[in-house]
Amino acid sequence: MDLSGKTAIVTGVTSGMGVAIVESLAGAGMNLAIAARRVELLEKTAEVARAAGAEVLAEPLDVADRAATSAFARAALDLFGGVDVLVNNAGTNSDPRTVAEIDPQDWDRVVRVNLTGAFNLAHALIPSMRAAGGGLIINVASLAAFIPSGMAGSAYSASKAAMRALSININDEEWRNGIRATTIHPGETDTPILDLRPEPPSAAERARMVQVEDIAEAVLFVVQLPARTKIDELIITPTHRRRG
Repeated sequence: MDLSGKTAIVTGVTSGMGVAIVESLAGAGMNLAIAARRVELLEKTAEVARAAGAEVLAEPLDVADRAATSAFARAALDLFGGVDVLVNNAGTNSDPRTVAEIDPQDWDRVVRVNLTGAFNLAHALIPSMRAAGGGLIINVASLAAFIPSGMAGSAYSASKAAMRALSININDEEWRNGIRATTIHPGETDTPILDLRPEPPSAAERARMVQVEDIAEAVLFVVQLPARTKIDELIITPTHRRRG
């Protein structure tokens, strides 16, 4: 599918997967509305997208803030006339992260960002996608949605499993309106969020993991599919490790 002139919203774009996804979609000809909390890094990502020829709306945003998220979605719709693709990529974790040790405020924060943030944007954009006759929502979840673990953490695992359920519900509810949802489940991926682990992996371990450009290519593949086709879920794991 030719993506020239189409528009995507991407969240969590100041590092890792978000930057790679923005670069990939901009290179395919899409316009971009991008959001993240760190203003200086957000602008660097915007410059990357503009250098690839994209028209860019870049605004600082906490996706857990429903009013701000709704305003950002409206600004994108007003500027571009519509949003074809939403990539819910914003995510965070905590340290410590076990059920017994996690600070309840950290639990709330992880769930608000990972799950409620994805809901906020989907909820804000679905009416305009209905009016346009279709749209695509990609929720970047995690292998932890299937295999919760102490390494991934209690709040992170729970939020990503719920994110998966959110995609399933969108597909069940909105297929008649031409709206599709895909959940991408990366296994171990070399991103800055690994620094939040109690014992961060070594450089050698990181090199063997899935890389952010791999996820970006997967996102682009899903976006380029014709509207008649959807991928419900896509699991991407390092070759050197078993899934379980």
